Amino acid sequence: MVGQYPDATPAEALAYFERKYVELNGQVTLLEQRAKGGAPAGDIAKAVANLSTAVQGANAVGNLAALQERLAALGGTVTELTEQQSSEAKAAIEAAVAERTAIVEEAERLAAEDPSKTQWKQASATLDSLFAKWQAHQHDAPRIPKGEANELWKRFRAARSTIEQHRKAFFAELDSAHKEVRTRKQELIDKAEGLAPQGVAGIPAYRGLLEDWKKAGRSGKKQDDAMWARFKAAGDVLYAAKSEIDAQENEEFSGNLTQKLELLTEAEALLTETDRTKARTALTGIQRRWDAIGKVPRDQVKVVEERLRKVEAAVRKLDDEHWKRNNPETKARTEGLAGQLHDAIAKLEADLEAAKATKDQAAIQEANEALEARKAWLRAIGQ
Repeated sequence: MVGQYPDATPAEALAYFERKYVELNGQVTLLEQRAKGGAPAGDIAKAVANLSTAVQGANAVGNLAALQERLAALGGTVTELTEQQSSEAKAAIEAAVAERTAIVEEAERLAAEDPSKTQWKQASATLDSLFAKWQAHQHDAPRIPKGEANELWKRFRAARSTIEQHRKAFFAELDSAHKEVRTRKQELIDKAEGLAPQGVAGIPAYRGLLEDWKKAGRSGKKQDDAMWARFKAAGDVLYAAKSEIDAQENEEFSGNLTQKLELLTEAEALLTETDRTKARTALTGIQRRWDAIGKVPRDQVKVVEERLRKVEAAVRKLDDEHWKRNNPETKARTEGLAGQLHDAIAKLEADLEAAKATKDQAAIQEANEALEARKAWLRAIGQ
């Protein structure tokens, strides 16, 4: 007897109680699937207990005993699932502790760096990134034991505090150094601006101030750029005065340039001259006229001077070659060596004739080689 179903046929009543069984069977099947899918063991255990009570007192038509057996089997599965999930949870906590420890150790590594060698922009960005990782880890990762979590946070907080202290001390020292540099550069600017009344005469002093400026150091990009603009403007005043004078001189010396270019055409004809005396006399006259002409525009000085130096070098080479040929010591050595070579050649020619008479091929070859060598030496000394 499972119940009553009024105002219906026996078949309709039986179908109603069968449907109740089907519903229970579906709930057990769903619970089995959840267990296989790794649902929390506590949730499975609670559902097994509720379903067991429902099946025991069920007014339904079906194999209720089979449902009880399946629920009993699920009870054993819950035990295994609990152990498995407990092991997994422990491993997840250990991994979370390791991940958070890595964040702490990276922060401590930053804190241990030499503040004077730290790239503070990069270090600050790294520290911000580590703190963001810490917060995300707290939110997303498995909860770790409170004691370990507190200890790790203390270490992270201490490292971050040390980094901040180092950063503040570094920039305080840097600000102090920048202030000294700004003071020094302001003094140099004042001196540079004070040179303006001297005009061109102030340029050597300005160059000395420029060397001091280079040694003064840096005081921050914005400040340095602004101070350099003032210092450079003071120099521009001096060089502008020099440019005016140069322009006047260039105009004045342009006629001299024309004369020297004409003189160079005359001088460069000596490049092919082989008579040393004639070349030297002509060059001396050219040099005398060259000096009498005077200065040329500044940007042409090097050009014309190099062309004249080339001619002077060619004439000097003629002198050197003449001296080499007529140096008494060299000449005596050459003549003495020439005499020795002539004697040696005469002897070798006699040896060659003797070897030919005896048809001694080895002696003939040796004499010929020796003769060629002596004759080559003779040619080398110009005899």
